[in-house]
Amino acid sequence: MAKVLAGVRVLEHGTFITGPAASMLLADLGADVVKVEQPEGDPFRAFRGGTYSPHYQTYNRNKKSVRLDTRQPADLALFDKLLTGADVYIQNFRPGVAAKIGAGEARLRELNPRLIYCAISGFGQDGPHAGRPSYDTVAQAASGFLKLLINPANPRVVGPALADALTGFYAAYGILGALYEREKAGSAARAGEKAGGVTGNMTADTASTGRRGRRVEVSMLEAMTHFNLDAFTHLFSEGEVMGPYSRPSVSQSYVLCCGDGKWIALHMSSPPKFWEGLAKAIEKPDLFDDPRFATREARITNQETLIDVLGGFFRRQDRAEWCRRLAALDVPHSPMYDTNEVPEDPQAKHLQLFVDAPHPGEPGKRWTTVRSPVSFDGERALEVTAPPLLGDHDAALRSGKPLWQPREGE
Repeated sequence: MAKVLAGVRVLEHGTFITGPAASMLLADLGADVVKVEQPEGDPFRAFRGGTYSPHYQTYNRNKKSVRLDTRQPADLALFDKLLTGADVYIQNFRPGVAAKIGAGEARLRELNPRLIYCAISGFGQDGPHAGRPSYDTVAQAASGFLKLLINPANPRVVGPALADALTGFYAAYGILGALYEREKAGSAARAGEKAGGVTGNMTADTASTGRRGRRVEVSMLEAMTHFNLDAFTHLFSEGEVMGPYSRPSVSQSYVLCCGDGKWIALHMSSPPKFWEGLAKAIEKPDLFDDPRFATREARITNQETLIDVLGGFFRRQDRAEWCRRLAALDVPHSPMYDTNEVPEDPQAKHLQLFVDAPHPGEPGKRWTTVRSPVSFDGERALEVTAPPLLGDHDAALRSGKPLWQPREGE
């Protein structure tokens, strides 16, 4: 895939998910990422023993790893050397911690005025809750999102770490905006210099500082509240407090157990042709003559009853047969796969969704992951580097070898 961020250097001082996820997204686009870890490593490394847990592997591909304790003068000097060549610095410490370990924005900005400084937190950099610890479930709950996932009949936390991963996405999104602004301002300043002065609507101050970096801030609370935008739009426009079944009811979404015990998902939305196709598939063409199911509004009101009715039909055939019938009639559906079924799906294979690379700790073994979903000009991201072992690049750093890839023209 085209490395659209080639030449962009990212120094990540992250642990667990939010910071590492942000830098991984940039690395997937070609950025040169160096991960700075404490001597004992990112705590996520040891979640299943050792220093290479699946948790750590998920968010740390395409990076280099160095161990530095920036509270020690010698290590701080090495950190500073890396920092002066970086475009982006990412940390996800609690507010105030970065400054205590020599990585506060004011100090780093003196070393590198062009630096884009990204600070990720749980609840924001200030305010009554700024100092509170936050993890995925906490952020989901505080944003109102968790209430939309919990089954009232069996109230327990479900699903993956959405808040953590999404906060990383939002952080990367903010960083990309700041990079674009900085480079655009730098280009304008250079054009002004070539023209012999300030041009266009640039002031002299803008020309002199246009290439400075921004501070990018995002919190898990802000990220998840924004991701929950639909619920708040309904609240503010209609006074409606959405629950776990509100959206699935309006979108007419279903999961149904088939005759072989496997599950299938339907998303019927509103076009009549989908319902007509479904009626033909279940060989009950008059089903939607029933007043309870005849209109979209009626189906929303009576969804629980419709679930029971459709469930009776779907238990009569195995999942493969239902997929065949529904596909032939253009009904929106998919097998509700277990994770281990997805790599065998024909479309997933066609899209080359799963890629591999040499395993860094086990010679002869391959490390497999899901590629970046973004393609440029039809070129997929098929090249990947496995997450680094702890301190993989310590020797190079301490011997004075450059860790950053040379930029074009260097």
